[in-house]
Amino acid sequence: MDINIQELIFSFIGGLGIFLFGIKTMGDGLQKSAGDKLRDILDKFTTNPLMGVLAGIIVTVLIQSSSGTTVITVSLVSAGFMTLRQAIGVIMGANIGTTVTAFIIGLDVGAYSLPILAVGALMLFFFKNKKINNVGQIFFGFGALFYGLELMSGAMKPLRSLDAFHDLTVQLSDSPILAAVAGTLFTVVVQSSSATIGILQGLYTEGLVDLQAALPILFGDNIGTTITAVLASIGASIAARRAAATHVLFNLIGTVIFLILLLPYTALVSWMQATWDLNPSMTIAFAHGTFNITNTLIQLPFVALLAWIVTKLIPGQDKIADFNVKTLDPVIIQQSPSVALGNAKQEVVRMGEVAVQGLEETSQYLQTKQKKHADTAYQLEEAINNFDRKIMEYLVQISAESLSAQESEEHSALIDAVSDIERIGDHFENIIELIEYQQTNKVKISSSAMEDLTNMFLLTTDTVRDAMLALQNNDKDQAKVVVDQETKIDMLERKLRKQHIQRLTEGSCSGQSGIVFIDIISNLERIGDHAVNIAEAVLGESKHMHVLN
Repeated sequence: MDINIQELIFSFIGGLGIFLFGIKTMGDGLQKSAGDKLRDILDKFTTNPLMGVLAGIIVTVLIQSSSGTTVITVSLVSAGFMTLRQAIGVIMGANIGTTVTAFIIGLDVGAYSLPILAVGALMLFFFKNKKINNVGQIFFGFGALFYGLELMSGAMKPLRSLDAFHDLTVQLSDSPILAAVAGTLFTVVVQSSSATIGILQGLYTEGLVDLQAALPILFGDNIGTTITAVLASIGASIAARRAAATHVLFNLIGTVIFLILLLPYTALVSWMQATWDLNPSMTIAFAHGTFNITNTLIQLPFVALLAWIVTKLIPGQDKIADFNVKTLDPVIIQQSPSVALGNAKQEVVRMGEVAVQGLEETSQYLQTKQKKHADTAYQLEEAINNFDRKIMEYLVQISAESLSAQESEEHSALIDAVSDIERIGDHFENIIELIEYQQTNKVKISSSAMEDLTNMFLLTTDTVRDAMLALQNNDKDQAKVVVDQETKIDMLERKLRKQHIQRLTEGSCSGQSGIVFIDIISNLERIGDHAVNIAEAVLGESKHMHVLN
């Protein structure tokens, strides 16, 4: 039988492309239908490793990508919203959640892939309703997934007459370690374990590989899928690198255990296939599900040990601390509202410290243009939003209690301070976006303008730092210093605007660079206003003279 190699390759890579597009489209549709609550699920329902496993399963089923869940988890750990132990539970759950795709493939509705695609397209293009569009996206992705599989399966059929391919499968059957390595490498290349397991299901269905080779390849696929999280953690915080290392370690340990138990495991899968009358695709799906669930059950009691191992493998103190609120216990509110207020103030001060760090990172980004500073600043801004949400919820609960006149005043001041700090975070995020715009559009800022921006940044950061010290210690003298510094910021802003107009007139500055420059100093001036609002609350003065946007 003559094999048209070009047609085989084109059908296979085309089918793979359509399959990957289908998985992504289906995941996006599910995500939109569920609402953008994924980070909230991971943030709220990861109180212990077992809850983390459940959260990991739910989110992975919704986005159809264990790598996607792990990348979100890595970013949450990096931003300090999740501890390493919580992340380990989520990663284990993600591995179970990803098996759903294999079960969907096992349904074997390939013959109906084109009508399903058509239904999806109809819902996407002929309806204005967003909900119908989202469901259409799920159908379209579902159909594309199966159509891609059909193309790949068709491309693989002629391989059985190739002696070289036959020899390779015999080698893989004889050497489980080689089969696991092959599965790992293929998934590293494709960057989707769902795709490689789909291909494996096709190979097994066509009788191109036997169960002895298919199962170790399956284990390797699980190791290969960790590459996405590893890539996402490069250049990230130590905590994020540890979370990615946990993903690799978890799948590596599972593979070693199952390679040792390969004979009884193969016998179990054969028994399931015969007893439950499973088709070949569903057999691989059950093997995949059994592997990941058993692996999780074996390793779940050792979460603390896994965390200890990766901490030893990746030593060092993380630059970003734990940014989850620590002292906001609802029980204390009923027992002692004044103690609860003190705890809330402690968290507001921590929130302010994060804002100061964010300003420092933004200043570093302006000077060095190194992306790591922008990434860190974005994480810090996210941490500020997290503080804002949780402290505000706590302060609302306190307001239901009977407070003295002084406590009511302090309560009101803390609510205002939280709002001001949250706005400071928004303003330094605006500045990061302006710097990114400057880089993307190759906007050149003159050295004298850069010097002016650096000086204003230093003054603004010091003002915010002093405002937080005044709040922490209820220091009226420190608060007066902040008011004086804010006046200097206003004067500096007016002076820099005039100098900038002069540079424009002389032609030493372009109009585009002018927009960036003016917007940065405007944001810094507003940050100064928010700092003085906090200081004036300490002084007991009215804050309404300053902008609150």
